[in-house]
Parts: sequence; C-alpha cells; structure tokens
Amino acid sequence: MGRLHQDFNVEVPDPRLAIIDERLGGVKRIIVVASGKGGVGKSLIATTLSLLLARDGKKVGLLDLDFHGPSCHIILGATDAVPAEEMGLIPPVVQGVKFMSLVYYIGDRPLPLRGEEASNVFVELLTITRWGQLDYLVVDVPPGIAEEVLDIIRLIKRGEFLVVTTPSKLAVKTVARLVQLLQELKVPTLGLVENMHPPSSKIGKTGTFKANFLGRLPFDPEVEKTLGHPEELLKTHFARSLKRIVKKLGR
Repeated sequence: MGRLHQDFNVEVPDPRLAIIDERLGGVKRIIVVASGKGGVGKSLIATTLSLLLARDGKKVGLLDLDFHGPSCHIILGATDAVPAEEMGLIPPVVQGVKFMSLVYYIGDRPLPLRGEEASNVFVELLTITRWGQLDYLVVDVPPGIAEEVLDIIRLIKRGEFLVVTTPSKLAVKTVARLVQLLQELKVPTLGLVENMHPPSSKIGKTGTFKANFLGRLPFDPEVEKTLGHPEELLKTHFARSLKRIVKKLGR
C-alpha cells in the first residue's frame, strides 16, 4: 500500500510498512486466528491459546484486531488495563500476556469503517505497538474473506493462520472458502480447529478441507460463566481440549 502524493500525482511507498516489520522483528512466531464466519468462538480460542502458551512459560502477546467487535478484553478480564506511551505504545501485561486491542481507543462504540479506513487502522496499530521480544504473538482478526484478511496477510508477513470453524454447515462452507484462499495465496496455515463440537456431530471431518485438521473442541456450557476469570477458564473441558491441540502447533 502506498500514498498518492498530492502535488505530483504519483504513488510513493508507505514508510509505515517498514516500521511494522521492525516492530514485529523480536517476535519468533505469529499465529493469526481467523474464521470465514463470525460466531464460531475465534476470540475465545485466540485468548485461551495465549493464556495456555503463557502458562507454559512462553513470552506471549495477544493483539485483538477484530474491529467488528473486540472481545478478548472481556475474556481476559482486562477492564482496567491501558498501554503505556514510550516512543510508541507498550501493551500492558494481563494474566502474563502482553495485550493490545482496539478497545483501548473505541471502547464500546461501533467502528464503522470501509476500505482504506480499515486498512489505516490496522497499519497505525501495528506501527505504534512495541512488542519487544516474544515467543508468540497471537492475533485475533475480523471474520470473513474480504479486505480485512487480505490486509492482515499483507501487513503481517510471517503470520501462520489457525482457522476456526464449527460443525454448522454454514460455517463449514464459508471456512472452506477461507482455507482455499489461503492456499491459493500460499499463506502458511497451521491447520483447522472445529469448535463447539457436540458428540453427535459428523460435520466438518478432515476430508471436507484440504488443510491439516488439528482437532475438535467440545461445546462446553461452563465456559460462559468463566469469561473474565482466566484461571477458571483454564480449568474447563474446552481449555483442556485446546491444550492438546496447542501441542500440535510445534515449537
């Protein structure tokens, strides 16, 4: 992405893109949690994944870029956290995780953005955030296969995608298109996780997708009451199942 010079009508490179690469230079691995459809538990998986990695002794960051409805802060219980300003923004540490979110700036207000406006939000947040040295940065991105995902692929060049679906036929069809897009663009894909899996479901088998099937996470009615209480969340059947999947992600 570049900028159009107002006097000469020529496009010049956006200098912020080089700064993004520098900001992410100390991060060993970047896991992008994505889904083709909303409501599949993507933010819950991204947040719990961050907590599990941190509990395993890793240096972890969590970036909530889902401007449609940032919710990682609710799951973390990060109601009073704010970033520090020092030659950029330093994310606060919440439950052992460096946490950065659009919610610090928009609160509970809607953020209706289109096209270049959304791209600029991504660029600005990635440019000003100082992550330092991390083993993992987990990124929660907006659902869908439109411009937002293409921006993430372009801006976070080392991102490895973890794709989330549910057993719903609607989710499976939509997420299959996302997987196909990632493969066509040759984007590194860790694999697919099926969330909210009921014991009787047979939808979303490995053969439905041409991607590494990492496993299923059960529908756990206990999760809702643990939101905002990470220690209790990590005791749930859901979190224990995700922990087994984390081991498949490699080190």
